[in-house]
Amino acid sequence: MRRAGGRGSRPGHGSDRRYRRPVTRLDLLADPVDLCAALVDTPSVSGDEAGLADAVQAALGEQAPHLEVLRSGDAVLARTRLGREHRVLLAGHLDTVPIADNLPSRREGHLLHGCGTSDMKAGVATIAHLAAAVAQPRHDVTFVFYDCEEVEAERNGLGRIERDHRDWLVADLAILGEPTNAGVEAGCQGTLRAEITTRGHRAHSARSWLGDNAIHAATPVLQRLAAYTARDVDIDGCVYREGLQAVRIAGGVAGNVVPDECVVTVNFRFAPDRDAAAAERHVREVFDGFDLALTDLSPGALPGLTAPAAAEFVAATGAAPSAKYGWTDVSRFAALGIPALNYGPGDPNLAHTREEHVDTRQITEAVDVLRRFLS
Repeated sequence: MRRAGGRGSRPGHGSDRRYRRPVTRLDLLADPVDLCAALVDTPSVSGDEAGLADAVQAALGEQAPHLEVLRSGDAVLARTRLGREHRVLLAGHLDTVPIADNLPSRREGHLLHGCGTSDMKAGVATIAHLAAAVAQPRHDVTFVFYDCEEVEAERNGLGRIERDHRDWLVADLAILGEPTNAGVEAGCQGTLRAEITTRGHRAHSARSWLGDNAIHAATPVLQRLAAYTARDVDIDGCVYREGLQAVRIAGGVAGNVVPDECVVTVNFRFAPDRDAAAAERHVREVFDGFDLALTDLSPGALPGLTAPAAAEFVAATGAAPSAKYGWTDVSRFAALGIPALNYGPGDPNLAHTREEHVDTRQITEAVDVLRRFLS
């Protein structure tokens, strides 16, 4: 196995103290369902993925000698260098949301329960198994296991990898192992959050006529939201449904005070035919006349289904693709000019819940589909 630079020494060696912790042993060539359970039983809440990253790095070093491996922070990257005409990138995040009394994993028939089963250790297990099992793929393949996807965007490991190791993200197609019930979800919506502030004048509530209630002044904001008609946009046969919603209202000083400020937070989920600037213009038009401050904005990703590699993968699944509702890291790949799809085992509606689980038959199906595509 050839190693690239960075922190590439084996866990347990070198001066970095993180490598001195005991490393969970992962059997990448075992049944992917068993591998998923092992991944779930190695806690990796955002910001604390080092132990799992150590285990993945060690397993690739022992069981995938055909791969070049790179460590970047708490992300692990691996790739073939076979000189194929095309390259496919498979990516999955190692981190989970905080544990909610749902570890260790447990099995119940075809269901595997536990924190991160659906989002997205089932996808990581699928990708990691194929990294070791498919030594001679017909496309060159890059595998990216990254950190801090579930927290603020500036901590996302893909951003660090793009800054420090841009050449590792070159590909003709990126497949993100987000939970999609083992179906293809193309592109993703963009997301925008903004705060709309209304102001008034404080007064004692017993003499309310002396004040001006800022919460009442927010009524037109809510009326515009209630009257808003969202678009349905068909792109490459995938229908993206937009939505503009109030997600928080903050106002009030005390039980006997007329409030002088109210803040309505709105979230706009927009189709990927709008870029970030167009989405911001639209929201400002909807709330024209109000004090609006943008707090978060991430563009979506077009489906990219007309790209040859994407069309080839969709054909390999035998299923019709659908639009991705929500934002995922396919947006990052799309911004790099790489067609990107979401495909992985697990129900996205179970992500982040106490009841999170995955149907293990979807893990088997996803492995079979990707193996067929790569082989």
